[in-house]
Amino acid sequence: MRSTFMGLETNKRGLFTQQTALYTTGHNISNANTLGYSRQRVNMQATPGFPRPGLNQPNYPGHLGTGVEAGSIQRIRDEFIDRQYRQETNRLGYWESTVKSISQMEDVMDEPSKYGINQAFTDFWKSMEDITKDPQLSAARQVLIANGRTLADSFNYMDQQLKKIQGNIGNEIKVTTDNVNSLLKQIAQINKQIEMVEPSGYVPNDLYDVRDVLVDELNKQLPVSILREKTGGLAKDVAEGTMTITYVPTDGSAPITLVKGKEYAALAVMDRNGLRVDGEEDDPATGSFAEFQEFRVSAIGDPPADPTTGSFTINYAQLHKEGGGLRALIEAYGHDTGQGLYPEMLANLDTLANEFITTFNTIHRAGFGLNDTLGNRDFFSGTTARDFRVVITDPEDVAVSDTAGESGNNKNMLELAALQSKANAILGQATFQNYYRGITGNLAVRGKEADTNVKNSQALHLQIANNRASMSSVHLDEEMTNMITFQQAYNANARMITVVDETLDRIINGMGRVGL
Repeated sequence: MRSTFMGLETNKRGLFTQQTALYTTGHNISNANTLGYSRQRVNMQATPGFPRPGLNQPNYPGHLGTGVEAGSIQRIRDEFIDRQYRQETNRLGYWESTVKSISQMEDVMDEPSKYGINQAFTDFWKSMEDITKDPQLSAARQVLIANGRTLADSFNYMDQQLKKIQGNIGNEIKVTTDNVNSLLKQIAQINKQIEMVEPSGYVPNDLYDVRDVLVDELNKQLPVSILREKTGGLAKDVAEGTMTITYVPTDGSAPITLVKGKEYAALAVMDRNGLRVDGEEDDPATGSFAEFQEFRVSAIGDPPADPTTGSFTINYAQLHKEGGGLRALIEAYGHDTGQGLYPEMLANLDTLANEFITTFNTIHRAGFGLNDTLGNRDFFSGTTARDFRVVITDPEDVAVSDTAGESGNNKNMLELAALQSKANAILGQATFQNYYRGITGNLAVRGKEADTNVKNSQALHLQIANNRASMSSVHLDEEMTNMITFQQAYNANARMITVVDETLDRIINGMGRVGL
Protein backbone atom coordinates (compact mmCIF):
# COMPACT_ATOMS: atom_id res chain seq x y z
CA MET A 1 0.00 0.00 0.00
CA ARG A 2 1.32 3.40 -0.91
CA SER A 3 2.25 5.91 1.79
CA THR A 4 -0.14 8.63 2.80
CA PHE A 5 2.65 11.13 2.29
CA MET A 6 3.68 9.75 -1.13
CA GLY A 7 2.37 12.85 -2.91
CA LEU A 8 4.50 15.13 -0.78
CA GLU A 9 7.62 13.09 -1.55
CA THR A 10 6.85 12.97 -5.29
CA ASN A 11 6.55 16.72 -5.60
CA LYS A 12 9.41 17.38 -3.22
CA ARG A 13 11.60 15.52 -5.71
CA GLY A 14 10.17 17.63 -8.50
CA LEU A 15 10.86 20.76 -6.48
CA PHE A 16 14.47 19.85 -5.83
CA THR A 17 15.09 18.72 -9.41
CA GLN A 18 13.67 21.92 -10.93
CA GLN A 19 15.71 23.88 -8.41
CA THR A 20 18.84 22.03 -9.59
CA ALA A 21 17.96 22.90 -13.18
CA LEU A 22 17.50 26.56 -12.19
CA TYR A 23 20.86 26.60 -10.43
CA THR A 24 22.50 25.04 -13.50
CA THR A 25 20.88 27.66 -15.71
CA GLY A 26 22.23 30.34 -13.40
CA HIS A 27 25.69 28.77 -13.65
CA ASN A 28 25.44 28.89 -17.45
CA ILE A 29 24.41 32.55 -17.42
CA SER A 30 27.22 33.43 -15.01
CA ASN A 31 29.80 31.85 -17.34
CA ALA A 32 28.43 33.22 -20.60
CA ASN A 33 31.75 35.01 -21.24
CA THR A 34 34.11 32.46 -19.69
CA LEU A 35 36.73 31.20 -22.15
CA GLY A 36 36.17 27.56 -23.06
CA TYR A 37 33.04 27.16 -20.93
CA SER A 38 30.51 24.63 -22.21
CA ARG A 39 26.85 25.08 -21.35
CA GLN A 40 25.48 22.44 -19.01
CA ARG A 41 22.14 20.75 -18.74
CA VAL A 42 20.44 18.61 -16.13
CA ASN A 43 19.52 15.18 -17.42
CA MET A 44 16.20 14.57 -15.67
CA GLN A 45 14.90 11.05 -15.29
CA ALA A 46 11.81 9.56 -13.72
CA THR A 47 12.37 7.80 -10.42
CA PRO A 48 11.37 4.10 -10.16
CA GLY A 49 7.59 3.60 -10.06
CA PHE A 50 5.54 2.16 -7.18
CA PRO A 51 5.21 -0.59 -6.27
CA ARG A 52 8.30 -2.58 -7.07
CA PRO A 53 7.72 -6.02 -8.62
CA GLY A 54 6.87 -8.79 -6.13
CA LEU A 55 4.17 -11.38 -5.36
CA ASN A 56 3.33 -9.72 -2.06
CA GLN A 57 2.79 -6.27 -3.56
CA PRO A 58 -0.73 -4.76 -3.71
CA ASN A 59 -2.61 -4.91 -6.97
CA TYR A 60 -2.58 -1.63 -8.92
CA PRO A 61 -3.71 -0.95 -12.47
CA GLY A 62 -0.17 0.23 -13.23
CA HIS A 63 2.94 1.71 -11.72
CA LEU A 64 2.37 4.90 -9.82
CA GLY A 65 4.92 7.55 -10.67
CA THR A 66 7.15 8.67 -7.83
CA GLY A 67 8.51 11.83 -9.39
CA VAL A 68 11.74 12.93 -11.02
CA GLU A 69 15.40 13.22 -10.15
CA ALA A 70 18.50 14.80 -11.66
CA GLY A 71 20.32 11.81 -13.13
CA SER A 72 23.37 13.86 -14.04
CA ILE A 73 24.57 17.32 -14.97
CA GLN A 74 26.22 17.09 -18.38
CA ARG A 75 28.13 19.61 -20.47
CA ILE A 76 27.13 19.89 -24.14
CA ARG A 77 30.03 18.99 -26.44
CA ASP A 78 30.44 17.37 -29.82
CA GLU A 79 33.60 15.26 -29.92
CA PHE A 80 33.66 15.23 -33.73
CA ILE A 81 33.58 19.04 -33.92
CA ASP A 82 36.25 19.22 -31.21
CA ARG A 83 38.48 16.96 -33.32
CA GLN A 84 37.90 19.11 -36.40
CA TYR A 85 38.62 22.27 -34.43
CA ARG A 86 41.91 20.95 -33.07
CA GLN A 87 43.08 19.69 -36.44
CA GLU A 88 42.47 23.08 -38.02
CA THR A 89 43.96 24.86 -35.00
CA ASN A 90 47.12 22.82 -35.57
CA ARG A 91 47.23 23.74 -39.25
CA LEU A 92 46.52 27.40 -38.50
CA GLY A 93 49.31 27.46 -35.91
CA TYR A 94 51.72 26.17 -38.55
CA TRP A 95 50.83 28.74 -41.19
CA GLU A 96 50.68 31.69 -38.78
CA SER A 97 54.18 30.88 -37.56
CA THR A 98 55.40 30.39 -41.13
CA VAL A 99 54.00 33.75 -42.24
CA LYS A 100 55.70 35.43 -39.29
CA SER A 101 59.11 33.91 -40.13
CA ILE A 102 58.87 34.80 -43.82
CA SER A 103 57.63 38.31 -43.04
CA GLN A 104 60.61 38.95 -40.78
CA MET A 105 62.96 37.83 -43.56
CA GLU A 106 61.18 40.02 -46.13
CA ASP A 107 61.50 43.02 -43.80
CA VAL A 108 65.28 42.56 -43.75
CA MET A 109 65.77 41.87 -47.45
CA ASP A 110 63.18 44.48 -48.46
CA GLU A 111 63.48 44.19 -52.24
CA PRO A 112 63.12 46.16 -54.41
CA SER A 113 64.79 48.86 -52.34
CA LYS A 114 67.10 51.86 -52.71
CA TYR A 115 69.45 50.43 -50.12
CA GLY A 116 69.48 46.67 -50.67
CA ILE A 117 71.99 44.32 -52.28
CA ASN A 118 70.40 44.66 -55.70
CA GLN A 119 70.82 48.45 -55.70
CA ALA A 120 74.35 48.11 -54.34
CA PHE A 121 75.21 45.86 -57.30
CA THR A 122 73.69 48.40 -59.71
CA ASP A 123 75.70 51.27 -58.22
CA PHE A 124 78.87 49.16 -58.31
CA TRP A 125 78.45 48.31 -62.02
CA LYS A 126 77.80 51.97 -62.84
CA SER A 127 81.03 52.96 -61.08
CA MET A 128 82.96 50.65 -63.39
CA GLU A 129 81.24 52.09 -66.46
CA ASP A 130 82.28 55.58 -65.33
CA ILE A 131 85.93 54.46 -65.01
CA THR A 132 85.95 52.99 -68.52
CA LYS A 133 85.09 56.45 -69.87
CA ASP A 134 88.09 58.05 -68.16
CA PRO A 135 90.50 55.41 -66.78
CA GLN A 136 92.88 57.99 -65.31
CA LEU A 137 90.21 59.82 -63.24
CA SER A 138 91.04 59.25 -59.57
CA ALA A 139 87.59 60.37 -58.36
CA ALA A 140 85.87 57.63 -60.39
CA ARG A 141 88.20 55.03 -58.90
CA GLN A 142 87.43 56.34 -55.41
CA VAL A 143 83.69 56.04 -56.08
CA LEU A 144 84.23 52.44 -57.20
CA ILE A 145 85.97 51.61 -53.91
CA ALA A 146 83.20 53.34 -51.93
CA ASN A 147 80.47 51.48 -53.82
CA GLY A 148 82.40 48.25 -53.35
CA ARG A 149 82.35 48.86 -49.61
CA THR A 150 78.61 49.57 -49.76
CA LEU A 151 78.10 46.26 -51.56
CA ALA A 152 80.18 44.39 -48.98
CA ASP A 153 78.41 46.17 -46.12
CA SER A 154 75.05 45.20 -47.62
CA PHE A 155 76.05 41.54 -47.58
CA ASN A 156 77.44 41.91 -44.03
CA TYR A 157 74.25 43.57 -42.80
CA MET A 158 72.01 41.00 -44.45
CA ASP A 159 73.96 38.13 -42.92
CA GLN A 160 73.97 39.75 -39.48
CA GLN A 161 70.25 40.54 -39.44
CA LEU A 162 69.14 37.15 -40.79
CA LYS A 163 71.25 35.36 -38.17
CA LYS A 164 69.84 37.63 -35.48
CA ILE A 165 66.31 36.63 -36.47
CA GLN A 166 67.37 32.98 -36.66
CA GLY A 167 68.63 33.27 -33.09
CA ASN A 168 65.34 34.83 -32.02
CA ILE A 169 63.49 31.92 -33.63
CA GLY A 170 65.73 29.52 -31.72
CA ASN A 171 64.81 31.29 -28.50
CA GLU A 172 61.14 31.15 -29.50
CA ILE A 173 61.49 27.39 -29.97
CA LYS A 174 62.78 27.15 -26.39
CA VAL A 175 59.96 29.32 -25.03
CA THR A 176 57.33 27.40 -27.00
CA THR A 177 58.72 24.06 -25.81
CA ASP A 178 58.62 25.29 -22.20
CA ASN A 179 55.00 26.32 -22.77
CA VAL A 180 54.18 22.87 -24.19
CA ASN A 181 55.73 21.25 -21.12
CA SER A 182 53.67 23.55 -18.89
CA LEU A 183 50.49 22.57 -20.74
CA LEU A 184 51.28 18.86 -20.36
CA LYS A 185 51.85 19.35 -16.64
CA GLN A 186 48.58 21.26 -16.19
CA ILE A 187 46.61 18.59 -18.08
CA ALA A 188 48.12 15.89 -15.86
CA GLN A 189 47.19 17.89 -12.75
CA ILE A 190 43.58 18.19 -13.92
CA ASN A 191 43.56 14.45 -14.65
CA LYS A 192 44.59 13.90 -11.03
CA GLN A 193 41.69 16.02 -9.77
CA ILE A 194 39.26 14.18 -12.04
CA GLU A 195 40.54 10.84 -10.74
CA MET A 196 39.60 11.98 -7.22
CA VAL A 197 36.13 13.28 -8.12
CA GLU A 198 34.58 10.90 -10.65
CA PRO A 199 34.69 7.64 -8.64
CA SER A 200 32.44 9.30 -6.05
CA GLY A 201 29.70 9.73 -8.64
CA TYR A 202 30.29 13.39 -9.48
CA VAL A 203 30.78 14.86 -12.96
CA PRO A 204 33.39 17.68 -12.89
CA ASN A 205 32.23 19.52 -16.01
CA ASP A 206 34.19 22.67 -15.25
CA LEU A 207 37.41 20.67 -14.96
CA TYR A 208 36.69 19.09 -18.35
CA ASP A 209 36.33 22.58 -19.85
CA VAL A 210 39.62 23.81 -18.40
CA ARG A 211 41.35 20.68 -19.69
CA ASP A 212 39.91 21.11 -23.18
CA VAL A 213 41.16 24.71 -23.33
CA LEU A 214 44.66 23.45 -22.49
CA VAL A 215 44.42 20.72 -25.15
CA ASP A 216 43.29 23.29 -27.74
CA GLU A 217 46.33 25.43 -26.91
CA LEU A 218 48.61 22.38 -27.03
CA ASN A 219 47.31 21.43 -30.48
CA LYS A 220 48.27 24.81 -31.86
CA GLN A 221 51.91 23.88 -31.31
CA LEU A 222 51.95 20.09 -31.61
CA PRO A 223 49.49 17.61 -33.19
CA VAL A 224 48.45 15.10 -30.54
CA SER A 225 46.06 12.19 -30.29
CA ILE A 226 43.59 11.89 -27.41
CA LEU A 227 42.19 8.85 -25.64
CA ARG A 228 39.79 9.05 -22.69
CA GLU A 229 40.01 6.41 -19.97
CA LYS A 230 37.32 5.70 -17.36
CA THR A 231 38.22 6.20 -13.72
CA GLY A 232 36.02 3.40 -12.31
CA GLY A 233 34.26 3.39 -8.96
CA LEU A 234 30.82 5.00 -9.03
CA ALA A 235 31.65 7.13 -12.10
CA LYS A 236 28.55 8.02 -14.10
CA ASP A 237 28.10 7.15 -17.75
CA VAL A 238 28.53 10.79 -18.77
CA ALA A 239 31.83 11.07 -16.87
CA GLU A 240 34.64 11.62 -19.39
CA GLY A 241 37.48 10.12 -17.38
CA THR A 242 41.15 11.01 -17.58
CA MET A 243 42.83 11.99 -20.82
CA THR A 244 45.78 10.12 -22.32
CA ILE A 245 47.69 12.25 -24.83
CA THR A 246 50.11 10.74 -27.35
CA TYR A 247 52.19 11.86 -30.30
CA VAL A 248 52.01 9.54 -33.30
CA PRO A 249 55.15 9.75 -35.52
CA THR A 250 54.48 9.87 -39.25
CA ASP A 251 56.76 6.93 -40.03
CA GLY A 252 54.48 4.38 -38.33
CA SER A 253 56.51 4.14 -35.12
CA ALA A 254 54.72 3.41 -31.86
CA PRO A 255 52.84 6.36 -30.34
CA ILE A 256 54.80 8.30 -27.72
CA THR A 257 52.88 9.00 -24.52
CA LEU A 258 52.93 12.62 -23.37
CA VAL A 259 50.27 12.48 -20.64
CA LYS A 260 48.79 9.43 -18.94
CA GLY A 261 46.66 9.98 -15.86
CA LYS A 262 48.61 12.19 -13.49
CA GLU A 263 51.95 11.46 -15.18
CA TYR A 264 53.39 13.69 -17.91
CA ALA A 265 56.45 13.76 -20.12
CA ALA A 266 58.88 16.61 -20.71
CA LEU A 267 60.00 17.69 -24.20
CA ALA A 268 63.39 19.07 -25.12
CA VAL A 269 64.41 20.34 -28.57
CA MET A 270 67.98 19.22 -29.35
CA ASP A 271 70.39 20.47 -32.01
CA ARG A 272 72.89 18.41 -34.00
CA ASN A 273 75.51 19.00 -31.29
CA GLY A 274 73.32 17.35 -28.68
CA LEU A 275 72.53 20.66 -26.95
CA ARG A 276 69.16 22.27 -26.37
CA VAL A 277 68.04 24.78 -28.97
CA ASP A 278 67.96 28.12 -27.15
CA GLY A 279 68.91 30.77 -29.71
CA GLU A 280 72.53 30.96 -28.63
CA GLU A 281 75.20 30.94 -31.35
CA ASP A 282 76.91 27.62 -31.98
CA ASP A 283 80.02 29.27 -33.42
CA PRO A 284 80.60 32.92 -32.38
CA ALA A 285 83.28 33.28 -35.05
CA THR A 286 80.75 32.75 -37.85
CA GLY A 287 77.59 33.62 -35.93
CA SER A 288 76.05 30.32 -37.05
CA PHE A 289 73.56 28.08 -35.25
CA ALA A 290 73.44 24.29 -34.97
CA GLU A 291 70.29 23.01 -36.70
CA PHE A 292 67.49 21.01 -35.10
CA GLN A 293 68.25 17.33 -34.73
CA GLU A 294 65.40 15.82 -32.69
CA PHE A 295 62.80 16.12 -29.97
CA ARG A 296 63.74 14.26 -26.83
CA VAL A 297 60.73 13.08 -24.79
CA SER A 298 61.14 11.72 -21.28
CA ALA A 299 59.48 8.30 -21.06
CA ILE A 300 56.44 7.62 -18.88
CA GLY A 301 54.68 4.31 -18.54
CA ASP A 302 56.26 2.52 -21.47
CA PRO A 303 59.93 1.46 -21.62
CA PRO A 304 62.10 4.16 -23.22
CA ALA A 305 63.26 3.79 -26.80
CA ASP A 306 66.78 4.78 -25.78
CA PRO A 307 67.90 3.05 -22.57
CA THR A 308 70.93 5.35 -22.35
CA THR A 309 69.00 8.62 -22.19
CA GLY A 310 65.77 7.16 -20.80
CA SER A 311 63.77 8.98 -23.44
CA PHE A 312 62.11 8.73 -26.83
CA THR A 313 63.29 10.75 -29.81
CA ILE A 314 61.34 12.35 -32.65
CA ASN A 315 63.37 13.45 -35.67
CA TYR A 316 62.34 15.86 -38.39
CA ALA A 317 61.13 13.11 -40.73
CA GLN A 318 58.68 11.96 -38.02
CA LEU A 319 57.02 15.37 -37.69
CA HIS A 320 53.61 15.91 -39.25
CA LYS A 321 53.39 18.09 -42.35
CA GLU A 322 51.79 21.44 -41.44
CA GLY A 323 52.01 20.10 -37.89
CA GLY A 324 51.65 23.12 -35.65
CA GLY A 325 53.69 26.14 -34.65
CA LEU A 326 56.68 24.15 -33.43
CA ARG A 327 57.12 22.45 -36.79
CA ALA A 328 57.01 25.85 -38.54
CA LEU A 329 59.58 27.30 -36.15
CA ILE A 330 61.91 24.35 -36.76
CA GLU A 331 61.50 24.73 -40.54
CA ALA A 332 62.47 28.38 -40.26
CA TYR A 333 65.31 27.86 -37.78
CA GLY A 334 66.90 24.95 -39.62
CA HIS A 335 66.98 21.17 -39.42
CA ASP A 336 69.27 18.29 -40.34
CA THR A 337 72.24 19.86 -42.17
CA GLY A 338 71.65 23.27 -43.71
CA GLN A 339 67.97 22.78 -44.49
CA GLY A 340 65.30 25.27 -43.54
CA LEU A 341 64.17 28.78 -44.43
CA TYR A 342 66.98 30.78 -42.80
CA PRO A 343 69.91 28.36 -43.30
CA GLU A 344 69.06 28.05 -47.00
CA MET A 345 68.81 31.82 -47.50
CA LEU A 346 72.08 32.37 -45.64
CA ALA A 347 73.73 29.65 -47.74
CA ASN A 348 72.46 31.31 -50.93
CA LEU A 349 73.92 34.63 -49.86
CA ASP A 350 77.24 32.95 -49.01
CA THR A 351 77.28 31.25 -52.42
CA LEU A 352 76.60 34.54 -54.19
CA ALA A 353 79.20 36.42 -52.14
CA ASN A 354 81.88 33.78 -52.57
CA GLU A 355 81.33 33.40 -56.30
CA PHE A 356 81.32 37.15 -56.86
CA ILE A 357 84.46 37.70 -54.77
CA THR A 358 86.30 34.84 -56.47
CA THR A 359 85.29 35.80 -60.02
CA PHE A 360 85.95 39.51 -59.58
CA ASN A 361 89.32 38.97 -57.88
CA THR A 362 90.45 36.54 -60.59
CA ILE A 363 90.02 39.20 -63.28
CA HIS A 364 91.25 42.05 -61.06
CA ARG A 365 94.51 40.23 -60.29
CA ALA A 366 95.24 40.00 -64.03
CA GLY A 367 95.09 43.80 -64.41
CA PHE A 368 97.24 46.76 -63.38
CA GLY A 369 96.79 50.03 -61.55
CA LEU A 370 97.90 53.51 -62.64
CA ASN A 371 101.55 53.15 -61.60
CA ASP A 372 101.50 49.41 -61.22
CA THR A 373 104.02 47.04 -62.74
CA LEU A 374 103.23 43.99 -60.63
CA GLY A 375 99.41 43.63 -60.60
CA ASN A 376 98.11 40.51 -58.86
CA ARG A 377 96.06 42.49 -56.33
CA ASP A 378 92.71 41.40 -54.88
CA PHE A 379 89.91 43.95 -54.76
CA PHE A 380 87.80 41.98 -52.25
CA SER A 381 88.50 39.52 -49.46
CA GLY A 382 86.35 36.89 -47.77
CA THR A 383 84.42 33.79 -48.73
CA THR A 384 81.00 34.44 -47.16
CA ALA A 385 78.48 37.22 -46.79
CA ARG A 386 79.70 37.72 -43.22
CA ASP A 387 83.40 38.36 -44.02
CA PHE A 388 82.89 40.13 -47.38
CA ARG A 389 85.36 43.09 -47.37
CA VAL A 390 87.07 45.57 -49.73
CA VAL A 391 90.87 45.38 -49.36
CA ILE A 392 91.83 48.04 -51.93
CA THR A 393 92.38 51.42 -50.25
CA ASP A 394 94.39 53.40 -52.82
CA PRO A 395 92.40 54.41 -55.92
CA GLU A 396 95.55 54.05 -58.02
CA ASP A 397 95.64 50.33 -57.20
CA VAL A 398 92.33 49.64 -58.97
CA ALA A 399 93.29 47.37 -61.88
CA VAL A 400 91.77 49.18 -64.85
CA SER A 401 94.40 48.34 -67.47
CA ASP A 402 95.29 44.90 -68.80
CA THR A 403 98.86 46.06 -69.53
CA ALA A 404 101.40 47.49 -67.11
CA GLY A 405 102.27 51.15 -67.63
CA GLU A 406 99.27 51.99 -69.84
CA SER A 407 97.31 54.39 -67.64
CA GLY A 408 94.72 55.11 -70.32
CA ASN A 409 94.02 51.44 -70.98
CA ASN A 410 90.55 50.35 -69.77
CA LYS A 411 90.40 46.80 -71.10
CA ASN A 412 90.62 45.06 -67.73
CA MET A 413 87.88 47.26 -66.33
CA LEU A 414 85.73 46.47 -69.37
CA GLU A 415 86.15 42.80 -68.63
CA LEU A 416 85.19 43.39 -64.99
CA ALA A 417 82.16 45.43 -66.05
CA ALA A 418 81.10 42.59 -68.38
CA LEU A 419 80.50 40.44 -65.29
CA GLN A 420 77.23 42.34 -64.89
CA SER A 421 75.67 40.38 -67.75
CA LYS A 422 77.77 37.24 -67.68
CA ALA A 423 76.08 33.95 -66.77
CA ASN A 424 77.71 31.99 -63.97
CA ALA A 425 77.69 28.19 -63.93
CA ILE A 426 77.85 27.95 -60.12
CA LEU A 427 74.79 30.20 -59.91
CA GLY A 428 72.79 28.08 -62.32
CA GLN A 429 73.73 30.11 -65.41
CA ALA A 430 72.32 33.26 -63.83
CA THR A 431 74.10 36.60 -63.54
CA PHE A 432 75.00 37.83 -60.06
CA GLN A 433 72.06 40.20 -59.82
CA ASN A 434 69.62 37.80 -61.42
CA TYR A 435 70.64 35.12 -58.94
CA TYR A 436 69.89 37.50 -56.08
CA ARG A 437 66.62 38.54 -57.69
CA GLY A 438 65.78 34.87 -58.03
CA ILE A 439 66.23 34.06 -54.34
CA THR A 440 64.27 37.16 -53.28
CA GLY A 441 61.60 36.34 -55.86
CA ASN A 442 61.27 32.80 -54.50
CA LEU A 443 60.93 34.27 -51.02
CA ALA A 444 58.10 36.49 -52.24
CA VAL A 445 56.36 33.47 -53.79
CA ARG A 446 56.68 31.51 -50.55
CA GLY A 447 55.37 34.50 -48.63
CA LYS A 448 52.33 34.83 -50.88
CA GLU A 449 51.64 31.09 -50.64
CA ALA A 450 51.89 31.19 -46.84
CA ASP A 451 49.65 34.27 -46.66
CA THR A 452 47.02 32.57 -48.84
CA ASN A 453 47.14 29.41 -46.75
CA VAL A 454 46.83 31.28 -43.47
CA LYS A 455 43.78 33.17 -44.76
CA ASN A 456 42.17 29.94 -45.96
CA SER A 457 42.93 28.27 -42.64
CA GLN A 458 41.57 31.23 -40.69
CA ALA A 459 38.32 31.10 -42.64
CA LEU A 460 37.89 27.38 -42.08
CA HIS A 461 38.93 27.68 -38.45
CA LEU A 462 36.36 30.43 -37.90
CA GLN A 463 33.63 28.32 -39.50
CA ILE A 464 34.43 25.34 -37.28
CA ALA A 465 34.69 27.60 -34.23
CA ASN A 466 31.23 28.98 -35.00
CA ASN A 467 29.84 25.44 -35.33
CA ARG A 468 31.45 24.58 -32.02
CA ALA A 469 30.06 27.70 -30.37
CA SER A 470 26.54 27.02 -31.66
CA MET A 471 26.75 23.61 -30.00
CA SER A 472 28.55 24.34 -26.75
CA SER A 473 28.49 28.06 -25.97
CA VAL A 474 25.95 29.73 -23.70
CA HIS A 475 23.10 31.44 -25.57
CA LEU A 476 21.45 33.90 -23.20
CA ASP A 477 18.09 33.89 -25.00
CA GLU A 478 17.91 30.12 -24.66
CA GLU A 479 18.96 30.26 -21.03
CA MET A 480 16.30 32.87 -20.24
CA THR A 481 13.69 30.60 -21.83
CA ASN A 482 14.95 27.68 -19.76
CA MET A 483 14.90 29.81 -16.63
CA ILE A 484 11.22 30.65 -17.13
CA THR A 485 10.43 27.00 -17.94
CA PHE A 486 12.12 25.65 -14.81
CA GLN A 487 10.69 28.45 -12.70
CA GLN A 488 7.16 27.57 -13.83
CA ALA A 489 7.81 23.89 -13.16
CA TYR A 490 9.19 24.76 -9.73
CA ASN A 491 6.09 26.84 -8.94
CA ALA A 492 3.81 24.06 -10.17
CA ASN A 493 5.52 21.53 -7.90
CA ALA A 494 5.25 23.95 -4.99
CA ARG A 495 1.56 24.41 -5.74
CA MET A 496 1.12 20.64 -5.92
CA ILE A 497 2.68 20.29 -2.49
CA THR A 498 0.14 22.84 -1.22
CA VAL A 499 -2.69 20.79 -2.73
CA VAL A 500 -1.40 17.59 -1.15
CA ASP A 501 -1.05 19.42 2.17
CA GLU A 502 -4.68 20.52 1.93
CA THR A 503 -5.86 16.95 1.31
CA LEU A 504 -3.82 15.72 4.24
CA ASP A 505 -5.27 18.50 6.39
CA ARG A 506 -8.75 17.25 5.50
CA ILE A 507 -7.78 13.71 6.53
CA ILE A 508 -6.01 14.72 9.71
CA ASN A 509 -8.15 17.56 10.96
CA GLY A 510 -11.49 17.09 9.20
CA MET A 511 -12.24 13.37 9.49
CA GLY A 512 -13.65 11.67 12.65
CA ARG A 513 -15.20 14.91 13.88
CA VAL A 514 -18.81 14.25 12.93
CA GLY A 515 -21.19 16.11 15.24
CA LEU A 516 -18.45 18.25 16.75
